[in-house]
Amino acid sequence: MDARERIFKYQGLGNDFVVLDRRRSGVDIDADTSRWMCDRRLGIGADGVLSLLPSEHGLARMVVHNADGSIAEMCGNGLRCAVKYLVDHSGETPARIDVETGAGVLTCMPFYGAGGVVSVDISMGPARLVAPNLPSGATGRPFLDTPLPGHPELRASAVSMGNPHLVLLDRPLEDAPRLGPELERHPSFQDRTNVEFVRVEPDGLTVVVWERGCGLTQACGTGACASAVAAVLAGRLPPETWLRVTLPGGDLGIRVPADLSDIRLRGPVAFVFEGVVGLAGGR
Repeated sequence: MDARERIFKYQGLGNDFVVLDRRRSGVDIDADTSRWMCDRRLGIGADGVLSLLPSEHGLARMVVHNADGSIAEMCGNGLRCAVKYLVDHSGETPARIDVETGAGVLTCMPFYGAGGVVSVDISMGPARLVAPNLPSGATGRPFLDTPLPGHPELRASAVSMGNPHLVLLDRPLEDAPRLGPELERHPSFQDRTNVEFVRVEPDGLTVVVWERGCGLTQACGTGACASAVAAVLAGRLPPETWLRVTLPGGDLGIRVPADLSDIRLRGPVAFVFEGVVGLAGGR
């Protein structure tokens, strides 16, 4: 017999998510359920599912399920959606919310307007250049502005925002659909990787992201952060200032400190709809 569950749809710059509040049961969904929910013809339709579970360290623990059933360590647009949901259903207007993620406990500051939370400023934690999910996990050395093994024509940087990113500065944005699928599975990244195609401009960046487990998306918050980090490290943009990062779905603000200790992300978020679905087998 199917179990009925209330679902909530949110989006940040067109990056859309189904939010499930499972703090009471503490039971996460499986890969088949996330694939069905994200299917835009047979299911609800989304880039991912955000499962909110109990946490001893924050208001909730957010698990990010990608459209292909895999799990991402972190998602900046998804976290803004989770924050708006948590505030929408708290009856309060907190100035700060802590949410546990696969990248650690992150501090989020909601901004309010008509309709409640309209944007969120997130303390994303450090950008890491040496991490197990990057090529540096094997070598111990940062991979920055370096020819990519197997693709010597591509100079790339690898940055972890909890999840892995391969950033290609000055690569044509239209290359994303062609190169993204192959580079996502580059053998230097043991857990696959997100891939950013970046155009550096005098006042910021324009970025197209091939997202691990999802493909092309309207926006990627951690991808915007990784792109800004790569541009700052290359001396193309200044640290310690808010940088514009334009994605297909709109603009995010990213601030990169010189020591990479705490990347900040700021961007809009919106509620789309709520409903009830039947989950086969009570998943």
